Amino acid sequence: MGEIVFVGAGLGDERDLSRRALAVLRDCDALFCEEYTARLDPGAVDRLSRDVGRPIRCLDRAAVEEPREILAALDRVARVGFLVPGDPFAATTHVALRLAAERAGHTWRYLPNASILTAAASYLGLQHYRFGRIVSLPFPEAHFTPTSPLEMIDANRRAGLHTLVLLDLRPAEGRYLGAAEAIRILAERDGGLGRFPPGLEVAVAARVGTDGARGWYGPRERLAEEEFGPPLHALVIPAPELHFEEAAALERFRSAGPIPGGASGATSGAPPPG
Repeated sequence: MGEIVFVGAGLGDERDLSRRALAVLRDCDALFCEEYTARLDPGAVDRLSRDVGRPIRCLDRAAVEEPREILAALDRVARVGFLVPGDPFAATTHVALRLAAERAGHTWRYLPNASILTAAASYLGLQHYRFGRIVSLPFPEAHFTPTSPLEMIDANRRAGLHTLVLLDLRPAEGRYLGAAEAIRILAERDGGLGRFPPGLEVAVAARVGTDGARGWYGPRERLAEEEFGPPLHALVIPAPELHFEEAAALERFRSAGPIPGGASGATSGAPPPG
């Protein structure tokens, strides 16, 4: 029987892997990866493949959810590496793969790494234990306008908790839901019910874990018109009441751009010096 090693790749590129992870990958007989739950910087997987001296086969969601190829490799060789952006078990499909390997008689190891589930809060300066249920916002589709994201945001805010909103992505199609579009979707679907009201202050963390990371904070109307740059983006809805240190941390990301229909000013998505 073989061993599958779940290796977290972190949030940036191949440089975010630990020395332990690199050593393990070099010791694997076959390597797979996926970039449908998140993505690394372009070219990172190819560069990592050269570093470890072995090809890395990227799989789509279907090939991970029905892991015949991975299980067949485990039957053939002693150790298989499975590389995942972020942290491997933040995605339920990877837990399912682990269980499938166990049922087939294989063993597994876990090498964690940074995840947006904690990194967005850290970057913005929000306290981790004050987050409620995580929300996923899908791309809008004809005849599919779920209101459950708004209901979860509202429930978290009523409980005095922050909300991390994860935005849909379809890398194979080159599609990434941006934070500005996400804000507009939530505002439109709220329909004036007060779950995502005008003036609500929200935060955006873009490209966290990379050299191009930036953050923004301000009224939803203003950030709905902001340009946040390349993906990936995460949206955070802060709790109604902030700890004074959280408030100070968020103010460093305050967007001073124009509110539609209001006065104009300069916009900066980077924290001021000092």
